[in-house]
Amino acid sequence: MNRSIRKGCKDVWNAFMVEGVTFCDEDIPFCPTTATSLPHDMITWEEAKSIYDQHIVDGDTSFLYDAFVCFFLDDQKFDGKNGIWFDYKHAELILRHFAGAITPDFSTNQDFPRPWKTFNTYRMRAFGCWLGRLGHQVINNVRWGTAETFTYCFEGIPRHSIVCIGTVASGMRLVRNRALFEGGLKEMLRVLRPHTVIVYGSANYPPLRLLDEAGIRVIQFDSATSRRFSKAGGADE
Repeated sequence: MNRSIRKGCKDVWNAFMVEGVTFCDEDIPFCPTTATSLPHDMITWEEAKSIYDQHIVDGDTSFLYDAFVCFFLDDQKFDGKNGIWFDYKHAELILRHFAGAITPDFSTNQDFPRPWKTFNTYRMRAFGCWLGRLGHQVINNVRWGTAETFTYCFEGIPRHSIVCIGTVASGMRLVRNRALFEGGLKEMLRVLRPHTVIVYGSANYPPLRLLDEAGIRVIQFDSATSRRFSKAGGADE
């Protein structure tokens, strides 16, 4: 990206994150999968921050925690003025203490305007590109919406690689919502042809049988909510 800077100008759109990258047809940056090993555990950004804060309080500034960090949370918990996009230096300071990261799950809800959904897809890849360039192990999160997002929502992700999807808050508990998820999953398999899919949340919903039928390796991690319920003796997701 050409980023000639006049005196006094500031990079308010984080163009540095995509310096030297390849852009796809829809101008989505290509985000390489830099992970060389599969996650042993997966925790949310909120959990990672809590772990980080506790270690800092204890004076342990060189700790390493063997888990990948994901962002399958409500956007306000990791986006906004104090979130990972604007306070990216602090975000990276935290993430360097963990085994790797799943690229952010910026929302592409079906009632969002198309420019915002495209921008959020762009931000997922751009943030992942930057982390990978800094030496972090990165796995791409795949997020889709209605069929019109299929023209760009898979852009920038390597084919025949490892990808991650989240079923938390997917709405699939309701049968009427499953067709939308299944349609996107079918298109993801057709376009990306991943050899491994990491699922954050329940993998027991009927649409995910497509993964088994395609002979794809599935690695599932319970969500933070499910783990809390399990500890309390409650119901699963």
